[in-house]
Amino acid sequence: MSVDSTAFTQAMSRVPGPVTVATTVDPAGEHWGFTGSSFSSLSLNPPLVLICLDKKASTHEAFTTADRFLINVLALEQSDVAMRFARSGVDRFNAGDMVPCEFGLPGLKDAAARVACSMHAVLDGGDHSILVGRAEATYADGERVPLVYRDRAFARPVADVQMAGVH
Repeated sequence: MSVDSTAFTQAMSRVPGPVTVATTVDPAGEHWGFTGSSFSSLSLNPPLVLICLDKKASTHEAFTTADRFLINVLALEQSDVAMRFARSGVDRFNAGDMVPCEFGLPGLKDAAARVACSMHAVLDGGDHSILVGRAEATYADGERVPLVYRDRAFARPVADVQMAGVH
């Protein structure tokens, strides 16, 4: 028995996720990027992260053949960047907010965090590819509140929740 795809999508929309923009540069120097909320740390030793990319995405080939990529964890006020990199048929880099960051990869100077990766593996994930990156450099701004995605909308993470009595 298989779960209904609509019910599965609805259940997964309840799970908050970080909002990221992954970027890379192909051998011809063309910049590529996409918005992703399926991003997570995977391993501490070695330091690995993962992000998932739809196999039908226009950026799929550029990322699955890339040697390096950069994950930009967006800050609360950067939902416009997330929307731009989620759209098809637009120049995602024309706003001028992406500048050379770690390893010269295009990144947001004022992101909440960045993780620059070398490609460790590309795994099959059904209709998505799982890009596993080995973290080679990181940046974190402890003052910037990260943007999250929940219930098909951008949200602010809840800070300092009191867990008294919870074990």
